[in-house]
This record gives sequence, structure tokens and C-alpha cells, in this order.
Amino acid sequence: MPTVNVKWQKEVFPGIEIDTSQPPIVLKSQLYTLTGVPPERQKIMVKGGLLKDDADWSTLGVKDGQKLMMIGTADEIVKAPEKGPLFVEDLPEEEQVVALGHSAGLYNLGNTCYMNSTLQCLHSVPELKSALLSYSDTVKGNGIDQASHNLTLATRNTFGDLDQSVRPVTPLQFLQTLRKKYPQFAQQHNNVYMQQDAEECWTQLVYTLSQTLTSDSSESAVLPMKQLFGIDLVSRVHCAESGEESMETELVYSLKCHISQDVNHLHEGIKHGLKTELEKASPTLGRTAVYTRESRINELPRYLTVQFVRFFWKRESNQKAKILRKVDYPLELDVYEFCSDELKKKLKAPRQMLRDAENAKLGLYMGKLAAQKKMSHQVALGNRLVWTLTKLSLLYQRNN
Repeated sequence: MPTVNVKWQKEVFPGIEIDTSQPPIVLKSQLYTLTGVPPERQKIMVKGGLLKDDADWSTLGVKDGQKLMMIGTADEIVKAPEKGPLFVEDLPEEEQVVALGHSAGLYNLGNTCYMNSTLQCLHSVPELKSALLSYSDTVKGNGIDQASHNLTLATRNTFGDLDQSVRPVTPLQFLQTLRKKYPQFAQQHNNVYMQQDAEECWTQLVYTLSQTLTSDSSESAVLPMKQLFGIDLVSRVHCAESGEESMETELVYSLKCHISQDVNHLHEGIKHGLKTELEKASPTLGRTAVYTRESRINELPRYLTVQFVRFFWKRESNQKAKILRKVDYPLELDVYEFCSDELKKKLKAPRQMLRDAENAKLGLYMGKLAAQKKMSHQVALGNRLVWTLTKLSLLYQRNN
């Protein structure tokens, strides 16, 4: 193989072997490793002009020891970073919180986990934070009492502290205001504040915010609490003994998942919670009777709250008891079966659109499904026809 000397700028690269059985692009690749000039930028002067990538060496007449001239600009040398890579786990704790998108936590002020969990749950709703930001510092003449106003302000301020801090927040102002508005959360035993129920705290706080965060006290663009959490129920109240029946409507802010030995899944618990029995005076019978109350959802909120009812009252011990039973729940909760006929009609078209979109993602198109259904129907008819002919044939053989 001949060897050549290649001059590039002020440098000369001697003794470069040329494999004449390979195209010139191989030589250019060799020069790339020496000079950093990519093959597409290299211009090498040979007899008759520039060296082409697919030229035939035998026609170029390159001799051993010949000097070739190359023109071209090398790629810019990548500089090493001034600072090495920094991993999230190497950051200070405060910066880790910001990098991972976590908000600050809340200090436990002594059996206040019920309150902290309620605040953190509501803090995760951006529309609620927007409503609180637009809430006025002064009470307006819309029937709001001072204690409710103060609790709303304390909620707004606590949410602000959580958003502006990466370190745990001490919700002392909120706790004091909550106990003034609802003294039940100030109960003590042996001079120690008692543990309370998170659902009761959530219910009281949501009720207060539903009274204060109205269209009169916040911007019209902000959604009220009813649209965020309110559930319109329509109930059929029926007495099997007297035949009395009536329809009732009510607004609630959570569905109840009643837990018993028969409940293994969230759907079952909600179903139990929507059908209850109650005793009340019957005008027809002139005495107390048992009524069955069956409820259906007539309007859904943007955020659906479900309470796992794990506590019941033990008469023999005269105290609360907790049901320690595992109840499974889905990542996506479908409450269509719990809706009223009126709401089902409204949801039918959007549900079909979602179903079609999911089918499209999975590659299941309606045309294919219809063809498969038609084919299976034809196969079934064919099988039925064969079976009928077989029976007729057997009957004929038996009779003859």
C-alpha cells in the first residue's frame, strides 16, 4: 500500500497508508481522527482536482511518498464543564424540596395530625387556593360571622406559608382559630388536648369555606365550594309497611363508604352508604315506622370526596370502636352506576367519547370490532345450522 504525506494548515502528517482496495472515504476517516476535520468538510487536492469519496484510486495515479494538500475546518473541541454533575440527593435539603416539587409540611402541635392531614388535603386543590387569594381581609355584609371569617383568613395564611416555605410550617394561628370556631377540637383529657377525627375537621372546615367563599366575597371567575366539592343527591324514601313514598334532595360534600364484614371494595361500601334505613313518624300508620332511603347522585363536583366510615358505636362498652378491615379501591373511580337516570343521560355521550379514545389508543377501532362481532355471529349461526342438520340426520336414521 502506498504512503502519502498530508499537509493541513501548518501541520504535516507523514507516512499515512492508503488502502487502494477501499474508497477514498476511508482515508478521509483516517484524517478525521488526526485533524478533527469531518470528512464532509475535507477538500484534498489530487491530480485532476478534488478527491471524491467514491473515486477510483487506480485512475488517480497517486505515488508512494506523494504530498497531498487538505483544506477544512475542524470541529470545535468540547470543553469539559467547569462544574461536575450534581445529583438531587447531593443538594441541601431545602433545594431538594424545590427540585422535586414538594411543598412544605406541617408540625404536629400535639395530637393535631387530624388537622394537618385536612389542611394538606385541601391545599392540593389549586382552585381553592385561588378562591382564598381573592378573599377580602374585611368582613362584608353577607351574614358571615367573625369566627368564620377569621378561620377563612387563617386557612388562606396557612396555605400561603406552605407555598412560600420549604421548611415545615407551624400552623399555630390556624389551630387557635379553629378551636375558637369549633370548641369540640379544644377538648382535653388530663390537661392534654385530645385526638380528633379528620373527617369531622374536614367537614367543619369545608362547611365554613362554603359559607365564606361565595360569589359575593370572591371573584366571579373563582369556582365556589359547591362546584369544587358539592354533591347533589336525589333520594327516594319508601316505607314498605305503609306504601308511603317521597322524593328528597340534599347537598352533601362527601360520599360515605360504609365498611362491614361484607365490604371488600370501595364500590361495595359506597353502594351500602347510598342505601340506608331510618325510623320516623308515619302519618299513615300514626306511629313510628321503618323507611328505606335510596340515594343517587344528581350532580357531580370537580373533586369527589369519599369517607371510609371505620368507626361505630359499641353499646356494650359505650365507646367508639374502629373497624380494622382492608378495603381495596381503584386508581380511577367510576361512579356512573351511582348516578341518577337524568345524570346518566348527560354522561352517556362523554363516556362514549372517552371509551372510543381509549379503544383508539389500544388499536381497537369500531370497524374492526363490528367486523369481529359480525363474524362471530355468522359462526354461531353456522354452528347452529350444522347441529340442526345433524339432529335431522340422526332422526332420519332412527326412523328408517
